[in-house]
Parts: sequence; C-alpha cells; structure tokens
Amino acid sequence: FNDGKLERVGSGILVPAGYETVDVTGKQIYPGLIALNSQLGLTEIGAVRSTNDQRETGVLNPNARALIAFNTDSQVIPTVRSRGVMLAQITPQGGMVSGRSSMVQLDGWNFEDAVVGEDDGVHINWPNRSSWSWKTRMVSENKNYAKQIDGLLNFMKEAAAYCSTSRDGDRLLKLEAMCDAISGTKNVYLHMDNPREIMQSVQLVKKMGGKPVIVGGQNAYLAAEFLRRENVPVILSSTQALPNNEDDDIDAPYANPAKLAEAGVTFAISHEGYWQQRNLPFVAGQAVGFGLDYEKAITAITLSPAKISGIDEMYGSLEAGKSATLIVVSGDVLDMRTSNVEHAFIDGRKVDLDNKQAELARKFRTKYK
Repeated sequence: FNDGKLERVGSGILVPAGYETVDVTGKQIYPGLIALNSQLGLTEIGAVRSTNDQRETGVLNPNARALIAFNTDSQVIPTVRSRGVMLAQITPQGGMVSGRSSMVQLDGWNFEDAVVGEDDGVHINWPNRSSWSWKTRMVSENKNYAKQIDGLLNFMKEAAAYCSTSRDGDRLLKLEAMCDAISGTKNVYLHMDNPREIMQSVQLVKKMGGKPVIVGGQNAYLAAEFLRRENVPVILSSTQALPNNEDDDIDAPYANPAKLAEAGVTFAISHEGYWQQRNLPFVAGQAVGFGLDYEKAITAITLSPAKISGIDEMYGSLEAGKSATLIVVSGDVLDMRTSNVEHAFIDGRKVDLDNKQAELARKFRTKYK
C-alpha cells in the first residue's frame, strides 16, 4: 500500500523498489474490525459522571452530535485497538431520540481528524409495549405505548414538513437534524428487540421516507423473513447475553446470528458499551460456535458494518483502491485463546498497539518477579 491506500492485494506480488516489507508468514490478515453502536471516547469511567458525555437531557435530541464529544485521548481506545478494532460508530444514548452517530477511525489527533463518516444517522429508542419490574418481579404493560408512538410520529411529521419547504428566520435545529433521516439519505437507527415493534417501526419509518436499521434485535430472528423481504439490516447487540423472554431457548442470543444468516438478513455483530469493544471479535467467535459460518462472522464485524454505516467504499474489506486499514494476527482473531494482534494499520499508518493495561502489567510483573 501507498499514500494510505491498498495498491495491490493477492499473492505473488512483485514489490517495487523503495517499499518496506513486513514478513507475515504464517499469520492471518484481516480488515480492521469495526465496532458499531459504541460509546468509545464518550465515556471514560462509567462511575464518574464528569467523564460521561454520551447523552443529553430531554427526550427528543436529534440535533445532538456524538462526534463533537469524541475524546481521541481516551485511555480506553488503545485497549480496544490492541484487539484489532480500528474503527467505531460513536453513538449517543438516552431519551426517545438520542441524536446522531458518526463513524471514526481510532487513531485520530482530534475528532475532525478521526471522522470517516460524519452524522451517519439518527438513533431512536423505540418505546416498549411492556417492561420488567425488578421490584414486583413481573412484566407490566406500557399503558402509554400508543401515546408515545403518536408523539414520536407527530415529531417526525413536523420535521418532514419543516424539511420540505424553505424557511426564513431562525433555524429549528431539532427539526433540521431530522432532514437527512426523513429523506432517506442517512439511516434511522431503531433500537429495539421484539418482533412486533420491529415490524411496526420499520413500516412507519419507511412510510415517512426513512431508511431503517434495527439495533439490538435480540429477538430479530422471529421477524427474519420480514426483515429480509423489506431489506432492513440489523446491528445485533452482544450474543453474550441471557434470553430476552422466559420461554426462549437458553441459547437464543448465541444462535441469533446464525438464524439471521440462514434467512438471508444483512446483519452486523456489535458489543454495546465502550471498553467492552475489545471483546468484539470473541462475540463473533461465539456466534461461530453456535452455527454461524466463519467467513460470515468475519464479515459481520468488518464489511457488513461498513456497508450499513455507508463507509464501505473505503473500509471493511481488503481491495485495491480501498483504505489500508488492516490487522495482522498470529492465531485466529475470533479465538480468545490464540488471537494476538501483532501489527495494525489505519489509512496506511502503523498503529501503536501498546496501552495502559499492558504497561501496568509489565510494571507489576517486573516488581514482583
């Protein structure tokens, strides 16, 4: 590669004069892994409020941009890079409409330097029809469900009316922030798990002209045929979870990716949170253990996330002309027993794989040796 892009990919390539070569005999080369639905760089220490910048107050905040809060100096980011995660979707949380996410590469000097996909979509936390109470130990019906849906739809209709006409005077930022989502040029990320809500939300968003993407989708396999027919992708939350319902099979979250793949649904595998992203490849590896094809598991954390977020023209696969963002691994990147990322490159730049945790490990091993 040269100038940050892959020039030639394959075997038997003649290396031009002046190029540096790296011996990776016996190693595995993968595209840089992509973590979707992440709070990397938005949260540093969960229990320290002053280091949390992943949500705004209020219910409807489509104008909130996670990108401008992204902290490239986070000490969590190097721990995630060391496991092969080179890009992430920085995603806001909270409220009914959380705000807009952005795609970043994890070796930037500041957020402007890091961004590779600005404001890729609006995130909506779709209301639940029912909820579990830890106090009563029972499932209760959400009696305000219809009212909450009506309020959300009215807001989207108001935004559609605002975006369809030219206006003078003050800008209404909350409505303006919905324009790309309503026009279908950016994604509408719908956070939910259950099939009834999935089908209802997709139909309503498409009717408004939006391009829906399901996030979470723990029971998405129950609506797999609908999702395939409607061509709606899914960003699965971690497979390392308990079943969503009492009568679900104990392995339902583990087998969800394999069932979606069998049905022909486009999906990516994610792992919610921030520091937890370092386990992303192992979450995909667990899905392989429960029936998912290995190559599809790799695709679910590389090319599929790139396609869903709209950055696949440059990232997600190893092809001539694309960004030289890749990792070299001794062992299997999906296997926590053998995976060891030895080299990493983002846009052709070699990435330092050291981190604070490795530094502390060396320090105390030396002290007590």
